[in-house]
Amino acid sequence: MIFYKNDENADKTINSVSTLLKEGRVGVLPCDTIYGLSAIYESGKEALMRVKGRSETKPFLALATLEQVRFLVKSVPGELVSLWPAQLTAVLELKTGGTQAFRVPDDDFLRAILERTGAPIYSTSVNMSGSPALLTFSDIEKAFSGKADFFVKGREEQVSMPSTLIDCTVRPFRILRQGAFKVPERLCERG
Repeated sequence: MIFYKNDENADKTINSVSTLLKEGRVGVLPCDTIYGLSAIYESGKEALMRVKGRSETKPFLALATLEQVRFLVKSVPGELVSLWPAQLTAVLELKTGGTQAFRVPDDDFLRAILERTGAPIYSTSVNMSGSPALLTFSDIEKAFSGKADFFVKGREEQVSMPSTLIDCTVRPFRILRQGAFKVPERLCERG
């Protein structure tokens, strides 16, 4: 099933994709960075691991609204709030223990899906675990046809860099992966 991000039926696409995610389906979404293989937060994790071929030890990042992040984590540093939405993923401490990497995406389409699902969604590069990320929609569709339940086509190729990943459980924050977002130097040490 293929949907299109930028057509006259965008609202219908957002509703359909939100419903599929809430049903536990795994799909490909055009993110504000590269295309992402996505599933609903928590309950969709096992299905996403099967499609991706990833072990349980390697976590997925989650896309969320700021309100969803605040609901799940112990605290959101003010410096981070002033940077979001952005191509910036932050590791934060969960209220339930442990950590989770969250990103508030800088994309109206994704934020609308997050609002309609009422929950964060996992997002990971579109590739089999251990292989390079697929960056064009045609390559993604060919490789994941029959594996992913649905596809949403944005541009043929999204931005070619993943998000920048920072650890906000330490001060100063630590850059774990330099990506598309340039973090102000005053906030981070290079890791």
